[in-house]
Amino acid sequence: MQHIHDLIGVGFGPSNIALAIALEEKRHGGKALDALFVERQPSFAWHPHMLIEQAHMQISFLKDLATLRNPTSRFTFINYLHENGRLPDFINLKSFYPSRHEFNDYLGWAARQFEESCAYGEEVFEVLPEKQGGEVSLLRVRSRRADGHVQERLARNLVVSIGGTPNIPDGFRALRADARVFHSNSYLKDIARHDQAQRVAIIGAGQSAAEIFMDLQARPNAPQVDLIMRARSIRPADDSPFVNEVFNVDFTDYVFSRPSDERAALLDEVSQTNYAVADLDLIQQIFKTFYDQKVARGNRLRMLCQHDVSMVRAAADGIYLTLRDRDVGKESTARYDAVVLATGYAREQHRELLRPLEAYLGDLAVDRYYRLKTTPDFHPGVFLQGACEDSHGISDTLLSVTSVRTGEIGNALLAATYRTRHAVHGESQAVQI
Repeated sequence: MQHIHDLIGVGFGPSNIALAIALEEKRHGGKALDALFVERQPSFAWHPHMLIEQAHMQISFLKDLATLRNPTSRFTFINYLHENGRLPDFINLKSFYPSRHEFNDYLGWAARQFEESCAYGEEVFEVLPEKQGGEVSLLRVRSRRADGHVQERLARNLVVSIGGTPNIPDGFRALRADARVFHSNSYLKDIARHDQAQRVAIIGAGQSAAEIFMDLQARPNAPQVDLIMRARSIRPADDSPFVNEVFNVDFTDYVFSRPSDERAALLDEVSQTNYAVADLDLIQQIFKTFYDQKVARGNRLRMLCQHDVSMVRAAADGIYLTLRDRDVGKESTARYDAVVLATGYAREQHRELLRPLEAYLGDLAVDRYYRLKTTPDFHPGVFLQGACEDSHGISDTLLSVTSVRTGEIGNALLAATYRTRHAVHGESQAVQI
């Protein structure tokens, strides 16, 4: 008889690491949930190709994998600092915002404590319903290793946490195979192949675009860099205290309680806290860079605001972008050795993964605790992490509520698993969590 896992988690990034922590801490010395996480990367890595020097976190270290749910957890960022002998030094930094390198190290430190619960180097490509007596009682999760070997596992519950996929604007999709055009998601890896590029374009106006601009303009080969955006300027993220309350845990309840049209309007209202914006300090650095260029009477760096990319063409000598200046209504064409798309992420990949279950999952609506609503004949719990912004608010794709969200999912998983285990034995008992 094939082994049945209580839970299979798809992906082992920050959200599912936090879930592993929450489940471990909810054991209270009792039997652990049989949880296995399947991660396509060969080892833990968190946006490894955006670990740019001098880049720092945009949220407080207190919004780590555990603190807001359980400040006494041994998996807090504070304890990570303590175990690595850096707590006094970090205190002396007088900062809430660690470097991205350090936070990545913290996440890796936490992930390593669950290595026995994670199958690395496998990509989940299909989830199938497993029927018993005409009803779906289990899920068959199929994954593939780099060598082509396919692994099949059974699970009572599934948590999908696969993050975003690079958003490629329509005009650039035909050039996906062209190494000279790449998304910010792979920036450090791909720009290394173009370390002698003399002309580079960055498309975007958010934090990633700003960080990449500062990295490129300081490179030894001194490339010409164009920062191209549809906006009038780089806008600062609104991180003022009252506005920042939209990232508080209790704001999730408020968003979920509103009708769908109100949710959409609310998301639009608070978008300036997260989308197409950058840290004010970083904006000031960019402004000073352009000011210094004016003093030196240079022209190596350009910020092309209110410009649309109307046409893209690949040629042997470079990538040609036709740019329309909306201010004057004129078009011009420029040649680049490399084009970086800092154009954000789409969060639709879970839909394709769950397509074999669509007869049971409907329109993929979730309840307050991130569980997909299903037909009565479908019994496994399927939970989404990082794909519920429309229903749960703008913090859903960020670290802000991760520790508390995984505690809520953990409670739901424990209750569902208890009921499923005892239903198999014909028992009916109340569950205490």
